[in-house]
Amino acid sequence: MQLDPTSRRRALHELGDSYLHVALSNIAREFPVFPWYVATRPGTYPTHREAHPVFYGSFDWHSCVEMHWVIVRILRLQPDTPLAAQATAQLHSLITPKGMATERAFFLDPDLGNFERPYGWGWYLTLAAEAHRSQSTAASHWAALLRPLADTIEQQFIDWLPKLTYPQRTGLHPNTAFALFLARPWARIRAEDGDSSLLDAIELAAFRYFLRDADYPARYEPSGADFLSPALTEAVLMRHVLDPQEYIPWLDSFLPGLPDGPKEILYPADVSDPTDGQIAHLHGLNLSRAWAWLEIASALPNDDPRQAPILESASRHAAASLPFVTGSDYAVEHWLAVYATLLLTFDLAEGTTDE
Repeated sequence: MQLDPTSRRRALHELGDSYLHVALSNIAREFPVFPWYVATRPGTYPTHREAHPVFYGSFDWHSCVEMHWVIVRILRLQPDTPLAAQATAQLHSLITPKGMATERAFFLDPDLGNFERPYGWGWYLTLAAEAHRSQSTAASHWAALLRPLADTIEQQFIDWLPKLTYPQRTGLHPNTAFALFLARPWARIRAEDGDSSLLDAIELAAFRYFLRDADYPARYEPSGADFLSPALTEAVLMRHVLDPQEYIPWLDSFLPGLPDGPKEILYPADVSDPTDGQIAHLHGLNLSRAWAWLEIASALPNDDPRQAPILESASRHAAASLPFVTGSDYAVEHWLAVYATLLLTFDLAEGTTDE
């Protein structure tokens, strides 16, 4: 599969409506659901939908936020899609002042302050940034309603990062590097508005955690339920926080075996059972690796010997799992479109993820 910008734009044109369709279906699907709640007292507890009247679908909160981002991103890039009217109406019905007030109240509960930290936090700020950057009247309306919770999560990030003594180097939701990457688009918007507190906190954390990393043991990847590559997500984050002339020597030291290896990150993971919710994560690993390789390649000179092997690896990973984004088991369908959309669009929507 070719992953140059023209080919990815063509693929988005061919697949975008199917991604919109699955995302719209997911955000309206209340069950099955994986609720998250810390019980601090006896009594009757709210249902997941009562606690989260906006982001109740897609099995869990962060997957629902991801699907909202898929919708807003595709509407931004393909405003003439036949599903535009349906998608706009559906988001208008969900993203309401009352609903967002309830969502924010959940985050303000002192007993629930680490809810979705940091993965859901990062995706929510990415969603808020996408709505903010859009030029449509509808997206501007959503951006205004999303803003109060974005401000809350922004402050939670700022308060939390200095306390996080060590980063989480995992291929699952606690991954620190990926969360910092996801929060950057919103942080840049806030910096443009004159408040660089979050952007400064992200860059200080990235330098503190990752600047001195060398000879990363990527040969140990993947773990059995990874949907992210700890090595590549870190490399992507540093590609965004370092100057270009600083990034190349950092990458030389961080993954010195490229372009020859380690082979474990150059070839896609085998997904033995896509109906198993944990094993199915490996489809996400394949697509997030494909995206990460493209990000890394974009920072290399054209004559860099790593370019061709990296792009070939990205193509292999994409081909292995893009066919499973729609029409597969709900264990995959409730979330995988987010990584397919990220892969196909990461450099096609200036001012969001490609910064």
